[in-house]
Amino acid sequence: MNDESRFRHASLGRLALGPGGAFVLIFCLSLVVQSFFLAKANPKAVRPHTRWEVQAVAVSLAESGRFADPYVLPTGPTAHVAPIPPLISSVVYRVLGLTLTAGYVDRTLSALFFAALWGLLPWLAGRVGLGVRAGVMGGIVGALIPKWPSHGTSLTALALALLMAAFLRRWSAERTGASAALLLGLGCGAAIHVQPVVLAVVAGWMLFELVWFGGRRMRARTALTALGIVIACLPWAWRNYRTFDAVFLIRSNLGLELRMGHHEGATAAMDRMDGRGELLHPRLLEAEARKVREMGEVVYMRRAGREASDWIRAHPVRSAELVLARAALWWLGPFHDPLLASLVIALTVLAMVGVWRSYPLLSAPQRAAVLIPLLTYPLVYYLVAYMPAYREPIDWLYLLLAAAAVTGPAGD
Repeated sequence: MNDESRFRHASLGRLALGPGGAFVLIFCLSLVVQSFFLAKANPKAVRPHTRWEVQAVAVSLAESGRFADPYVLPTGPTAHVAPIPPLISSVVYRVLGLTLTAGYVDRTLSALFFAALWGLLPWLAGRVGLGVRAGVMGGIVGALIPKWPSHGTSLTALALALLMAAFLRRWSAERTGASAALLLGLGCGAAIHVQPVVLAVVAGWMLFELVWFGGRRMRARTALTALGIVIACLPWAWRNYRTFDAVFLIRSNLGLELRMGHHEGATAAMDRMDGRGELLHPRLLEAEARKVREMGEVVYMRRAGREASDWIRAHPVRSAELVLARAALWWLGPFHDPLLASLVIALTVLAMVGVWRSYPLLSAPQRAAVLIPLLTYPLVYYLVAYMPAYREPIDWLYLLLAAAAVTGPAGD
């Protein structure tokens, strides 16, 4: 190691003060940055409103106690959005009213989730074998990036980081009790109620532990974790069955999302279609909202899904092109926004360098903990119209790997 590398690593080590000290410093830094940009935001955007689905449902919960009306017209009960993000906001709205103060408190809660995530990266990086130095660098860079606070994004990111640590702990422990396995399943189930896509990551981790470890004990742990997930999902599933007389996973809107991504004139990116008025969405068009009200939400979503399936079967080549284009957008950023695309490309390339440099030094469980989210989390987003915000819940992992590329392997 040359003198410059020693100085850089020593400086990062002094800054870390151990994972606990790093958490406090990075948490505070993130909160200061987020608070500064939140203070500069347009108050109209901060005040509680009904312009988007999550906020509309939160207002409905606060005013009437009904999980309903996410669209441009009142349409009744809904499962369009996952339940936990609007529930958090609705508690704030109920206590403080639909006031500007409530908006700032609500956004600050989301900022706290992000701050906790960045503060945890030094500890998590040590757990996954990337080194505390990488965690410190990744946490500081993440804390300096302003983000529009959103419970769905920030809480999903924090939940994925905590679940990664929990699975790693299970894989390294010689003995894990039944209660711990069941509790992990309940935690996974709660995270799925924040963002159902988390299920793909959890399923990947569980499949790995069954294949890699095998044995009756691990199969029993995995079964108990699966049971915990089922138990956590039962109340919301029962509510949806009683409300809609249908069974589905958390959200009802997959058919709608597929139709927005697969129709005549569809492009890979959402914002390329948005300005052309092509999106048949009840949040945007009163005519579509009236259809939801007349048919019922689940019937409407299933019909939208059938329309998407029919179009995909009729246009297999174009559908494959859209999927490939969305995969490229996920990894390389929106090409129609050169500045953002250049930043995403740089982050992705550095993250891949971090994987290449760290991979030989990681144990098989550490490799699985890091690589499975990278491979499984984007899968559903290859099928629906791309939005840059979709990658935000997992950008912390790209950032952590990119930091590992800069700081070098943990053992250096």
